[in-house]
Amino acid sequence: MSSPQQKPQATPLIELVDITKTYATGELAVQVLKGISLKIYPGEFVAIMGASGSGKSTLMNILGCLDRPSTGQYLFDGQDVSTFDRDMLAALRREAFGFVFQSYNLIPMATATENVEVPAIYAGMSRDARRERAEQLLSSLGLEERLDHRPSQLSGGQQQRVSIARALVNGGQVILADEPTGALDSRSGVEVMRLLRELADQGHTIILITHDRDVANNARRLVELKDGQVIADGPPDGAQAAPPPPVPARSVHVPQQGEDEGWNFRELTEAFRMAMRALTANLYRTVLTLLGIVIGVASVVAMLAVGNGSKQSVMDQMSAMGTNLLLVRPGAPGQRNANGVATLVPDDAIAISALPNVTAAVPEYTGGMTARAGNLDYQTQVNATTPAMVVAKSWPVESGVFFSEDDQQRYAPVAVIGKTVAANLFPDQDPVGRYMLLKNVPFQVIGVMSAKGATPFGQDQDDVVFVPLSTGSLRLFGQRNLRTITVLVDNLERIDETQTEVTSLLIARHQAEDFQIRNTASIIETQSAMRDTMTVLLGSIAAISLLVGGIGVMNIMLVNVTERTREIGIRMATGARTRHVMQQFMLEALLVSALGGVVGVVLGLSIGLLLSALGTPIQLSLAPVALAFGCAFGTGLVFGYTPARRAAMLDPVVALASD
Repeated sequence: MSSPQQKPQATPLIELVDITKTYATGELAVQVLKGISLKIYPGEFVAIMGASGSGKSTLMNILGCLDRPSTGQYLFDGQDVSTFDRDMLAALRREAFGFVFQSYNLIPMATATENVEVPAIYAGMSRDARRERAEQLLSSLGLEERLDHRPSQLSGGQQQRVSIARALVNGGQVILADEPTGALDSRSGVEVMRLLRELADQGHTIILITHDRDVANNARRLVELKDGQVIADGPPDGAQAAPPPPVPARSVHVPQQGEDEGWNFRELTEAFRMAMRALTANLYRTVLTLLGIVIGVASVVAMLAVGNGSKQSVMDQMSAMGTNLLLVRPGAPGQRNANGVATLVPDDAIAISALPNVTAAVPEYTGGMTARAGNLDYQTQVNATTPAMVVAKSWPVESGVFFSEDDQQRYAPVAVIGKTVAANLFPDQDPVGRYMLLKNVPFQVIGVMSAKGATPFGQDQDDVVFVPLSTGSLRLFGQRNLRTITVLVDNLERIDETQTEVTSLLIARHQAEDFQIRNTASIIETQSAMRDTMTVLLGSIAAISLLVGGIGVMNIMLVNVTERTREIGIRMATGARTRHVMQQFMLEALLVSALGGVVGVVLGLSIGLLLSALGTPIQLSLAPVALAFGCAFGTGLVFGYTPARRAAMLDPVVALASD
């Protein structure tokens, strides 16, 4: 082996000391580099030449900090690179190196200008400054008419010039050119080598990897490899050693342990732009990924709106019946169909009304009956009760009056009818003052009740005729025993205590527990619990669809990482740190989920409004919308992390070798 030429500089820019590299394939270990020692000084133009399999590409990857040696020491500007972590190596690649690859390694979705800008993005250069720098470099390389062209729109020589411009955008102190003319025609190859010589003359350190001796002869120094060892190091054939320019193109900041620029708004903005470009580049896939999130979010919003609306509807109906009522009915506890049991009498209601915390105790007897007005017959319910009914059930009269205590005392044949009865017996006319027949007994209509609506069990509360208890007992039902005593409680907080007192009173009066008491507050509570359970069930079903959508996001992102492995390698080679890659892929997942969340919320609200227009009870509120959107955003965060982490942990040299 010939002796390396003597250099005037005291400190080499790059120094390799006994570098080895071994690849393990199963149980077989292959040693590619076998004790390489090499010094490269600032401003040198060095060609590393060797046949295929000699280890030159592996040596280039180690020189460019894309790979680590198995053993030995790599010093850059006097610092041991083996102590650098992933992010320090990325910072060193960004600050010191520019790569020119045989296959160009340009990002397909980006324009020529955007490709050149990539290293400057990770260097923190402002958008305007890097755009100006990229356009200046491309113009100086004869590509001023191709600034907005994508790689597929450029020839091989033009793509390689874009690659050279990218290598120079951050200064390019050391340019590593791996077979830069291998994929070019002879004319383009000559042009690229001319550019590299000019860069060397300007003070850049050029390391050229080639198997072609004619290409290698363009360098000022030739290092030959064979079987992983240096076999020659000196001037190219027939050439004399030419001293490199005394001043490097620029000084290099070597990163220190723990040095990190940290997160900043500009960095996040650039990550957002790159994420948007990546998503719009494959719009069809993005839409399909959105679909799962949209369906999940829309289901959550719509189903919770239906569940809450149904619950509120039932609560409103129950509240219309009264929330502070005790319903006393005949028959022993647990006895069914006890309407015909004769255990309750009007005196029981009078006794109950005297208890503390009781506002009113209303006796009632109800039964089905045919009402007739003119030539119209209508089957309805007749309720014989007292004037206190309107107070107990908070049910005012809409027109006319309710019967009075005087009507009760004199067995007056008067009636107050519900809205449904009025509509069927007296269509298109005012019922007040008119007469109707009940069991052939004429009753004068003195009032019409306000609309009450249906009960939670579907019974129409407006399909009723109210008559005085005395009149109904004597002239319609022929008995004094009651069907119900409705007790209005003053203080709702003491309703359970009042229920106990009513129970004790009636047991004392009847000498037996031959009655049942239902507490409307507990009924409402039970109904509310049932509706809550139903709402949770509906929400859970919808959440499952959102979970499936999240899994779809993760799968698509994993596919995305696999398809864009080379792009990840390009970004790492040009200075992207671990967090930069994480940011981009996390933002892509979050953008998909957030956009899907917005569309899903709009769709869910639209479905809710449509169902409401069709008569389904709907309750739209901010909480379900915020919950659904938050779940969508969280889905992107959770399911996007694994693909993003996988991308960020890729080995640069492996990623660049991906097809």
